[in-house]
Amino acid sequence: MNVTAPAVLALLAVSAWHLATQTQSLPQWVLPSPAQFASRLLLEIWRSQTWTAFAWTTYEAALGCLVGAAIALPLAYLIYRSKVVAAAIEPFLGATQAIPAIALAPLLVLWIGYGTAAIVALCALMVFFPILLGATLGLRQLDVNVLEAANLDGAHGLRLLLSIEGPLALHAITTGLRNGFTLSITGAVVGEMVMGGTGLGTVLTAQRHAVDTTGMFVTITLLCVLAMTIYTALYLFERWWVRQY
Repeated sequence: MNVTAPAVLALLAVSAWHLATQTQSLPQWVLPSPAQFASRLLLEIWRSQTWTAFAWTTYEAALGCLVGAAIALPLAYLIYRSKVVAAAIEPFLGATQAIPAIALAPLLVLWIGYGTAAIVALCALMVFFPILLGATLGLRQLDVNVLEAANLDGAHGLRLLLSIEGPLALHAITTGLRNGFTLSITGAVVGEMVMGGTGLGTVLTAQRHAVDTTGMFVTITLLCVLAMTIYTALYLFERWWVRQY
């Protein structure tokens, strides 16, 4: 059932897409046909430049996600452990989500300059909030009885975090990481469009200027594949980790 339902939905979507392109009112530059898309996709897959751009976007998104997580996870633990830190920081967390990424990009150019560093910084800013929120909620929802029993057994501080709190909160943490990495890919693409680079965002910008709708469909598909692959990999890691405990 888990495979059949998405397959049926995909088939219906492609069928509707094909029917839409058969009307005379939709020229190719507005909506290419599935056959044209498939032909261009196969062509792009065999081009080394496509995989170079794919690798750069993956690198920027992954590095940005790691930087964001390296800041968000310790801060989440501090919020969980300290009422003072929580009271000081939590009122400002919502404001971070009110600023669109496209508005931050010009500021990062002024502060950091063009190139990979600014794009990674933008990705880190985008993933920071979902990772922080997921980790904080996961830690706060831990079973108090389990923690008290662990304290009685002598588990405190780092030992308690690594042996009890971290594993029990892993589901919430990995959920934040999955959502964060998806946003990190968005940040990498937006950053490349505004700040330059050699990734898929730059390719997408060139295709837009050339009114290459078919190429844009292919590039967006590659971005979707990248996001789905990382999302699935983190989900499988979470399942594997849960089985270990």
